[in-house]
Amino acid sequence: ARSIDTNIKLTTEIIKRADKHIGTSLIEILQNCVIYNDGTHSTITDKEHKADRQIVLDHGKPMLFGKDNSKGLMLNSRGRIVVGTIGENGITIDDILVHDSKCVDHHMHWLLANMSAPELPVALGVIRNVEASCYNEKLEEQIIEVTKASKIKCMDDLLNSGDTWTVD
Repeated sequence: ARSIDTNIKLTTEIIKRADKHIGTSLIEILQNCVIYNDGTHSTITDKEHKADRQIVLDHGKPMLFGKDNSKGLMLNSRGRIVVGTIGENGITIDDILVHDSKCVDHHMHWLLANMSAPELPVALGVIRNVEASCYNEKLEEQIIEVTKASKIKCMDDLLNSGDTWTVD
């Protein structure tokens, strides 16, 4: 997920969702530093261009942005993201991509995360939210499988396995 320090509501929502997510969560927060790098994100936060240079992604909804949500993200014939304006060149809402944060294939998520202004809007919100088994779940499954297949069920079985002898 990605947020920006000027959008407290979005940042709060993302942090809450990350806390509820089972597994690893990664949040990138674009933050201005008034001491060392003031205005570092001004190309996407200035009031004049903000609507055209930010897109807040919402699972299951068209990827729209702009002052009147009149622009949207589409794929061109080469599989690259491009911006289209609804109503121009025959573009309709049906031509705009719908965000699927739960898609297992990461290609679209990678494209969205790597967009940059001013050519494309910067993607904010939850970019990827895939439900999958976590490391500890896979480990527990593996332990159960090995335990079922093993002849050793307790410490006595272990101590009496292999070559043993009796000392008189």
